[in-house]
Amino acid sequence: MSVASAFQSLRGAACLGLALSLMGCGPRETARDAPAVVSAAPELTAPSTSSATLKAVLTRGRLNCGVHPGLVGFSFQDNSGRWRGFDVDFCRAMAAAIFSDADRVNFIPLSTSERFKALQTGKVDVLWRSTSWTLSRDAGDGVDFAGVNYYDGQGFLVRKSLRLNSATELQGARICVQTGSTSELNLTDYFRTKGLKFVPVVVRSEDEGRDNYAKGACDALTADVSALAAARSTLDDPQGHMILPEIISKEPLGPVVRQGDDAWADIVRWTLYATIMGEELGITSQKVEDIHAESTHPEIRRLLGAEGNLGGGLGLGPEWGYNILRQVGNYGEIFERNIGEGSPLRLSRGLNAQWNAPERGLIYAPPVR
Repeated sequence: MSVASAFQSLRGAACLGLALSLMGCGPRETARDAPAVVSAAPELTAPSTSSATLKAVLTRGRLNCGVHPGLVGFSFQDNSGRWRGFDVDFCRAMAAAIFSDADRVNFIPLSTSERFKALQTGKVDVLWRSTSWTLSRDAGDGVDFAGVNYYDGQGFLVRKSLRLNSATELQGARICVQTGSTSELNLTDYFRTKGLKFVPVVVRSEDEGRDNYAKGACDALTADVSALAAARSTLDDPQGHMILPEIISKEPLGPVVRQGDDAWADIVRWTLYATIMGEELGITSQKVEDIHAESTHPEIRRLLGAEGNLGGGLGLGPEWGYNILRQVGNYGEIFERNIGEGSPLRLSRGLNAQWNAPERGLIYAPPVR
């Protein structure tokens, strides 16, 4: 059967239903639920920092963290209303660093179109929301990117029944793509470069894109591979769908802050680096107490606050890194429980492996000294 015939037959197929219940597809616990605060909370003042944002957060008593309203594995509410996911855990890591309490977070769900305005107007203190770092955003939106917590790229989700092996076989296909996203621009660039034609099915949100794909209104869905893996996990028959091998863009996803508060950007950046360095040094949430008490390794002692007070330069307490790793875990733990190969998303570490792993990736933290 030709691809064109396959597309035509699929248009008449019965609609696929989305498996929206998160009971069966949600990741495991995002952090240990037992009380984990073992060091005294810092005073709710920050005399050693020039960060206006940190002072506002301390006065408020909670971090306002902008997150995706519902992306399985990255940011979603489970059946009990608790926020879970890869990005959610980094919000909680920041609260652990600032308050010695990972639960002192207000999670504020934001759509693609409203996320930057919410940050610029002070509705949120930071975005941990699957946002791609681009030149135009960095230079023109009044925001700064504080790091990369996930190296992603754009791909295509298709039905296995189409028997496609490559995105170059999508000539004439109807492709669902979210308007106002980098995905829309990348899609046009890719097909133009390849000299191929496609029919855009423009949607307003990721949910609408998944719905249209599930009911056969488009032949392929394009987005970041992480979002495609999340979409596939919600379908009635996840095994009946595949992500094509081509990655057509670079999508470095990471936290975003307002411009003009470099000290706050440092806190966000070093929260991420603490989780990365924790994994590199072999510090897990289960072992951190013993390591804190017994290790003689200089960098471990500095990261955990057993020696010196590097947190003071950030306006934080000496055990800021210890609290992150004790209450939330290191980067590898955060990755595996939310989006790793043991989760419904089944994502391999790939580029998101440590720089010194057997199969090396791009995850790397500067020295803690």
